[in-house]
Amino acid sequence: MSRLVAAAAVLALLAGAGAAAAAPPDWASLGLVPYASPRPAPDFALPDLAGKTRTLAEFRGKVLLLFFWATW
Repeated sequence: MSRLVAAAAVLALLAGAGAAAAAPPDWASLGLVPYASPRPAPDFALPDLAGKTRTLAEFRGKVLLLFFWATW
């Protein structure tokens, strides 16, 4: 009897997982915007405080904080 209940539970879980994987959720009806994974930043060059030109590619794999400040 317990084997029958366990088998029925496994089948129910598999059927539910298959139905959930078949169709993606309708995000618009929920009022949500799906997450778009970030894209790599385009390579660019800027001078550092010593006047040496640095490119973004030099910092690949490192955490980099860019602070653009304008005074207008």
